[in-house]
Amino acid sequence: MKEDSEPIIEFRDVSYDVAGARVLSGIDLEIARGETLVLLGESGCGKTTTLRLINRLIDATSGEVRVRARATNDWDPVELRRSIGYVIQDGGLFPHITVAENIRLPLSLIGRPHGDKVGELLDLVHLDPAKFADRFPHELSGGQRQRVNVARALATDPEILLLDEPFGALDALTRRSLQKEFKSLISELGKTAVFVTHDLQEAMLLGTRIALMEKGEIVFLGTPAEFSSSTLPLARDYMETIAG
Repeated sequence: MKEDSEPIIEFRDVSYDVAGARVLSGIDLEIARGETLVLLGESGCGKTTTLRLINRLIDATSGEVRVRARATNDWDPVELRRSIGYVIQDGGLFPHITVAENIRLPLSLIGRPHGDKVGELLDLVHLDPAKFADRFPHELSGGQRQRVNVARALATDPEILLLDEPFGALDALTRRSLQKEFKSLISELGKTAVFVTHDLQEAMLLGTRIALMEKGEIVFLGTPAEFSSSTLPLARDYMETIAG
């Protein structure tokens, strides 16, 4: 296999247990460079657990997760996490520092010069640096905070972005706007993204492929078009949520 065709993320028969209970079972998955893989499913199906295995916030009970052709257990956890952008629903912005300082933080942690990076990143997520750089998180709307979160995740120019229901708490109009902006941004930058959601419309809009999860297993893996024509009962149930 040529180097540029190797998956950037790979799960090899991965299982994960908590207190003797199986949360994930036999996950096999390859994620190509530049694709957006959406993990879709109901609460408790294992989506977030799968995501957290990639940046080694947790370790698999059995099997192997590989990032850039290297087992995650062979990575220094801090080095691995600093090489991957991570966005969660509540964002995790530090409330006592400004937007600019929040965005600079990942650069400071790896000793990289800031330069004009903050302004470039705010422009990238459609926030005027002159208006927003010196604001504090509590002075922003929910949508603006998530734009800042995405900017911070992009600060170190990571190849991989992990996003755990980043737009889930937003109102419908703001959410739709951010979804479209995110899709355009990821395409423009050529990033690989793994995106967790329980919303089929979001999955269909953003996903290069959709991995439908149920009870800790991937029960469907394919393109949005393949999902829409799937005869799998759970996929049909999801399609009914957007029918009409």
